[in-house]
Amino acid sequence: MTKPYVLGIDIGGTNTVFGIVDARGQVIASDSIKTRKHSNFDDYVQELHDGVLRLLEKNDAEDKIQGIGIGAPNANYYTGEIINPPNLPWEGPVIPLAEKVSKAFGGIPVAVTNDANAAALGEMTYGAARGMKDFIMITLGTGVGSGIVVNGQLVYGHDGFAGELGHLIVKRNNGRMCGCGRTGCLEAYCSATGVARTAREFLEVRTEPSTLRNLHIEDITSKDVYDAAVAGDKMAVDIFNYTGTILGEAFADMVSFTSPQAIILFGGLAKSGDLLMKPLQTAFDKSVMNVFKGKTKILLSELKESDAAVLGASALGWEARNRFENVTTEVSGAETEKS
Repeated sequence: MTKPYVLGIDIGGTNTVFGIVDARGQVIASDSIKTRKHSNFDDYVQELHDGVLRLLEKNDAEDKIQGIGIGAPNANYYTGEIINPPNLPWEGPVIPLAEKVSKAFGGIPVAVTNDANAAALGEMTYGAARGMKDFIMITLGTGVGSGIVVNGQLVYGHDGFAGELGHLIVKRNNGRMCGCGRTGCLEAYCSATGVARTAREFLEVRTEPSTLRNLHIEDITSKDVYDAAVAGDKMAVDIFNYTGTILGEAFADMVSFTSPQAIILFGGLAKSGDLLMKPLQTAFDKSVMNVFKGKTKILLSELKESDAAVLGASALGWEARNRFENVTTEVSGAETEKS
């Protein structure tokens, strides 16, 4: 019997990464194309198809792909479309992603969701959430993304866009402007860009010496803050304490929504270790309701960063395959009954 594979595709603002994944979660091979090379979506799909085909040929995997999963910004699981895509070059408020990709690949079933939901699926299938039915995935990158799993199912809501925990309001008065158009969102404080914004604020209002003052204030990144904190810079350590405290308090609120077994962190900022995790855990323990104390673990992702995007999307590819097989079985059964 031919060994089955799925294709995992992660569409980012700069690169689109795709890979062949087997049923054990092994990334057989991967490659990428530039997302912004083509302003016409059909031209982009054609280049994606050509790149995937070359990868399949190199790895003797032609005709072995049984499903395709795609993680993309503002992707809607129900409709298979990207709605009002941020940081993507294609025109139109609605991009028929699943339809176009499935057609390009000869009708292979395609399922799509946003990148944080894909990460949650990947963690549940291959990572720290294996065996869990209730958990929350938080991605700490340029923004703050989230995927909520309840009773083994991702929460999509009635319109496909549920779970935007990065846009919980954490500062009601005089909060920072967020990219979503609101003020005071968690993302504005606890993303990598949020940490850099905190550094600029601290440098402007505080007077003590800091190695961060040696950098041009507008060019400071979260990596600069991390390096300074590791070297013992007090202001940089305080920035992480401030960030971790806000995250911990927000996580305590999140637990009240779904009572998850765990909150799992992924992304560059999650690699900050105790600098972030100690103040986060302290604030969480202090803020969580008594009925939930000691019940929710805060864990780090077990997915390799280099494979995480592809693995998350590939988990959706298996779902697409299974969904297609179930529909086919139902149709065949109905036709048998008629005959």
